[in-house]
Amino acid sequence: MNWITSLLGNLNYGTVFFLMMLESTVIPVPSELVVSPAAYHAAGGNLNVWLVILFATLGADLGATINYVVAYFVGRPVIYKFANSKLGKLCLLNQQKVERSEKYFYDHGKVATITGRLIPGIRHLISLPAGLAKMPYHTFLLYTTIGAGVWNIILAAMGWYLHSIVPESELNDKIMEYGDYIKWAIIGLVGIGIVFLIVRDYLKKRNS
Repeated sequence: MNWITSLLGNLNYGTVFFLMMLESTVIPVPSELVVSPAAYHAAGGNLNVWLVILFATLGADLGATINYVVAYFVGRPVIYKFANSKLGKLCLLNQQKVERSEKYFYDHGKVATITGRLIPGIRHLISLPAGLAKMPYHTFLLYTTIGAGVWNIILAAMGWYLHSIVPESELNDKIMEYGDYIKWAIIGLVGIGIVFLIVRDYLKKRNS
């Protein structure tokens, strides 16, 4: 997808919005290579970092809404059929990935729409089970905005920080290196949060 590579090399508010919209559907666009480089350039005075976060989050909201609406109206069989199709495989999709996002959503309820936005392999698909479950759209949009906003702030902070220590020629490699650390840290924090909620609910039930 050379046109995506071209857009990644020409980041502005419009391309950030568009690429993050694609990333939140099923197009394999790495958000780390959109928001962090844009924030890197913002640290150099070429963009405003808060507008980068805003447009990235609005793009993520639109992309997630597309997934939500499609899942809401076409249903599970069509989603699975697309995931198993040649086009789905070009988008790095398969039925197992969709099923994994569904399981995460149904195991953790509505809050999964927030936490799922932070977990690799689930974040861009978590809107599908929300649509399949016919989650109220205003709730879905609120939770998606929170989750996407937190993720974009983390990526922007990384890009802003790297501006002071990394030349642009090494930027993408460092972003992917630091991104791995961030992903594992987030997975750990989300896991701790989930355990806390499970224990809290268990204690409430036992006391009642």
